[in-house]
Amino acid sequence: MDSLFIRDTYLKKVEPHIGKEIIKVLTGQRRVGKTILLKQIQNLVYQLDKEANTVYINKEQNEFKQIKNADDLFNYIESKLKSKQSNYVFIDEIQEIEEFEIALRQLLVKGVDIYCTGSNANMLSGDLATHLSGRYIEFHINSLSYTEFIQVHKLPNNNDTLNKYIRYGGLPYLVHLTLSDEIVYGYLKSIYNTIILKDIVKRYSIRDVDFLDRLVEYLSDNLGSYVSSNKISDFLKSQRVHLSVNTVMNYLKYLNNSFFINKVERIDIIGKKRFEINDKYFFTDLGLKHAIIPFTGAQIGSVFENLVYNQLIYEDYKVFIGKHQDREIDFVAQKGNVTKYIQVAYQLPDEKVREREFGNLLKIEDNYEKIVVSADEFTTDYKGIKHIHIREFLFN
Repeated sequence: MDSLFIRDTYLKKVEPHIGKEIIKVLTGQRRVGKTILLKQIQNLVYQLDKEANTVYINKEQNEFKQIKNADDLFNYIESKLKSKQSNYVFIDEIQEIEEFEIALRQLLVKGVDIYCTGSNANMLSGDLATHLSGRYIEFHINSLSYTEFIQVHKLPNNNDTLNKYIRYGGLPYLVHLTLSDEIVYGYLKSIYNTIILKDIVKRYSIRDVDFLDRLVEYLSDNLGSYVSSNKISDFLKSQRVHLSVNTVMNYLKYLNNSFFINKVERIDIIGKKRFEINDKYFFTDLGLKHAIIPFTGAQIGSVFENLVYNQLIYEDYKVFIGKHQDREIDFVAQKGNVTKYIQVAYQLPDEKVREREFGNLLKIEDNYEKIVVSADEFTTDYKGIKHIHIREFLFN
């Protein structure tokens, strides 16, 4: 991505915390633009503090390969600090440093303002949470939204652009490539291999890499479908693989921890109870999904669900699959006191389909916003329920 493209959405979230005694952690899948955003935050620091002393470490660069553990990290940074200036530290892919959280805690005590990125959710649920509880704030970074994709690639907001976004996804580096299957998917497959081999196989010592690939293909084939232990068991039998269901569920957790996929839980709308079975999984970036299994129109409904889910996450909603009596609500989105119920369909070609999509929402007896999203060129609200074109929903 051109470094001149400023991701204001994230900079505005980080800016109020600059200079505060709290570690700023940028998380997200590899290649979603965390490194460039970290540089943009560094530039913002220079604008706010002309005398800033900054220390930058990128663990993917060879010049920093000697920094392997907490002692190495602390000693390197301490040697760069200046007593008469405010000190700011920026560390890219910090999970590559053993026990990094120990060094961060020491630096925080010394008054250093710390910013770091990571490509694994475990660094928050485990490493950081244990040693730095209450001393860090997370900013989750997504690949480009549809709006950002349009801005970066300088494309019009039309169906052809939406099709490109669906096919190729929103990884920022695509701006440097010709948007064709041969070129884009070659790049995306290399990113997929890096995620699988470096963030999952190496980190979790997985032996059956071939099955992990087949599991990703299974998730791609079953996009938007419920995934349960029984379905996984049937999948194992079909693949003639001798792994326990628990092992496979761990594989799913590892894919989720690397931000490659997102697990979406089910919630009972009336009782707010969360169900412990039948989750759905959506891909963080559809381009990576389609690099594995090429895009066809057969999955367009599920792809639309994935698009809507990713947009809601981009807008900082907590998202669930809704269950209301015997009906399913595609998404229940919650943020603060705001709740939205959303149904997603490719098209509403007849009254029967309209009744199903709108009818599910009409049965919910509360006053929260209810929306149906589809690709119908002419959208008409129905009994107080909004009907929005998919491009309008994504373009904000």
